[in-house]
Amino acid sequence: MPNPFVIGSGPPGTNYTVMKRAFDEGWGAVIAKTVSLDAAKVINVTPRYAKLRAGANGSVKGQIIGWENIELISDRPLEIMLQEFKQLKEEYPDRILIASIMEEYSKSGWEELIDRVEQTGIDAFEINFSCPHGMPERKMGAAVGQDCVLLEEVCGWINAKATVPVWAKMTPNITDITEPARVALRSGCEGIAAINTIMSVMGINLKTLRPEPCVEGYSTPGGYSSKAVHPIALGKVMNIAKMMKAEFNDDHYSLSGIGGVETGGDAAEFILLGASTVQVCTGVMMHGYPMVKRLCEELKEFMRTHDFSSIEDFRGASLEYFTSHTDLVRRQQEAIRQRKAVRKGLKSDKEWTGDGFVEETESMVSN
Repeated sequence: MPNPFVIGSGPPGTNYTVMKRAFDEGWGAVIAKTVSLDAAKVINVTPRYAKLRAGANGSVKGQIIGWENIELISDRPLEIMLQEFKQLKEEYPDRILIASIMEEYSKSGWEELIDRVEQTGIDAFEINFSCPHGMPERKMGAAVGQDCVLLEEVCGWINAKATVPVWAKMTPNITDITEPARVALRSGCEGIAAINTIMSVMGINLKTLRPEPCVEGYSTPGGYSSKAVHPIALGKVMNIAKMMKAEFNDDHYSLSGIGGVETGGDAAEFILLGASTVQVCTGVMMHGYPMVKRLCEELKEFMRTHDFSSIEDFRGASLEYFTSHTDLVRRQQEAIRQRKAVRKGLKSDKEWTGDGFVEETESMVSN
């Protein structure tokens, strides 16, 4: 890839026209909107998005910090998507095109889908084990990613058939995201992508008393993304990266970070936690495809500041600084013992006066 920025699977990879634009604007890779064998089963509704803005809920002036969608996977016929994949690879043979795929619980179905998509010349697969709101009754999306027994079986089918690299896209809607990530890697996947959207209810319209997004007066929980999910995504990626480093040779596997990326600094944080690529989806919907130029320049400026010449120079550099709370206590007690005996702050919370709790709390670490 010419850079680590990847169009995340979703509306920005809906068709040939928008994927072509992404390549023309300079994105490092494009992941197409998720496809399955039978698009006729995919029926979307409108409206399908709701936004959370900084400030009063419902304000039209506040900055968008949260975005909910109830959109399903691609509802375009598979054959049309395959034709467009082939056309893109013919026109951009040196660019990375990744197919996102999702299928029902059927070995033959997965094998057929993989075979047909591979024939277009795509470079890799991202397996959607994580869509939070689409057709779980058919054992699709997060219904697989939340069930490690099911996940192991399906990953086995996929990796026995696929001849190109496979990323498994993880759902954050699970207690311990390292468990399915571990299963996917042990079952033959070459990498992990995390996170997909977080199950959410965006809010209630306080005038109509109806939930948002409102479809004929009703709604359904959907996937939450944008800036507000960034800290949650960082936490999940950090946990996956630590697991990969401890249990796998992370030089042989890749990790793609996803969640609330709008600046080069956001991307740098994912890379510092072990990601080798960073995906952007909602950010593109809000800021447009040209944002990749700004992302690249901001990331390069960060690298110049620290004298890094490549992504590998700082990938995972911040992982070692995460530890347990018990260890934090030990480290701080040891640091306090080593400081000069000059009293610079309060000795304990017994001496709090109430005139500035934050300042008084932070002063205690100076002892």
